[in-house]
Amino acid sequence: MSLFNKLKTRLFRSSSKIEEGLDAIVEDGGQLEAVEEPQTEPVEKKPEVVEKAEVAVVEDPAPEVAPFEPASPGMLGRLLGRSASAPVVRRALDDDMLEQLEELLITTDMGVDTALRVTANMAEGRFGKKLSVDEIKQLLADEITRIMEPVARPLPLFPKRPQVVLVVGVNGSGKTTTIGKLASQFRAAGKKVVIAAGDTFRAAAVEQLQVWGDRAGVPVLTAPQGSDPASLAYDAMTKAQEDGADLLMIDTAGRLQNRADLMEELAKIVRVIRKKDETAPHNTLLVLDATTGQNALSQVETFRKISDVSGLVMTKLDGTAKGGVLVALADKFGLPIHAIGVGEQIDDLNAFDPAEFAAALTGLEK
Repeated sequence: MSLFNKLKTRLFRSSSKIEEGLDAIVEDGGQLEAVEEPQTEPVEKKPEVVEKAEVAVVEDPAPEVAPFEPASPGMLGRLLGRSASAPVVRRALDDDMLEQLEELLITTDMGVDTALRVTANMAEGRFGKKLSVDEIKQLLADEITRIMEPVARPLPLFPKRPQVVLVVGVNGSGKTTTIGKLASQFRAAGKKVVIAAGDTFRAAAVEQLQVWGDRAGVPVLTAPQGSDPASLAYDAMTKAQEDGADLLMIDTAGRLQNRADLMEELAKIVRVIRKKDETAPHNTLLVLDATTGQNALSQVETFRKISDVSGLVMTKLDGTAKGGVLVALADKFGLPIHAIGVGEQIDDLNAFDPAEFAAALTGLEK
């Protein structure tokens, strides 16, 4: 299954929320309008010219679809069995409609500031024009894509060996599974990977990481329960250097951003590994749970102060009815989004594609 199909299927509740909301907004004050067939003026031409033109039309590929002219029937048309040329509901883009659009986007966890910015950009040069649901979907998807394209970047690989990747996040965000999935992908790409089980407080966490390590075919370094995680991280760096590993991925205990003691412990891990390599960690990945909504914004703010977050991974997009928080994160922080998780399988961590995400989120056909 392609990434778009995964997103389209597993973000169904989210896209359905936007799609249904847009239907209601456009129908509230909208009017049915017939789609006029394009009129062409007959042109007199010599027979041989006409013949060549006909051949050219047959051989040329189908022309690109003009903006706001759906290539297939919209949702209303599909439901009612209408053709693409049947009347469609259009509504003028006015202040009332913009306010309704803002409220709809806020309900998808996009946040007030981002929702206002998105709708303002959608209205630029189009205020007062009549738009259909499909046209609004396209405008919305284009604007979301524009916001997110600058942050869609893969995890950078450096010549430094081992490249240390510190993985942080709150309890239950999906750090352990993310490490296992990334390790599997890097190993498949020919990289030698070592994992350090830095959550030394929960035996279950170590066991879970060992299971993922086995699935990925990657060794997992552990320490007795209750050991100092900073000491384990230091020993893991030594071992990775001796083994000639390309990447060392360090798991950390889940910690709440409002627990100062736990956050200080994370800062200690960073200080200790820098004694081994002053440039480490080379990547600090913050794993965020999409179901936490706007709380993800405060998590980013706090973790950036402690561990110098270099990139984000968003998990559990398949378990939320609101995917807009990812747009808010990109708009506010501009941090690279390296990957998104859309399931529990080892191959359910995918590189972030802004256009596919925007299409799936808005319910746009692709």
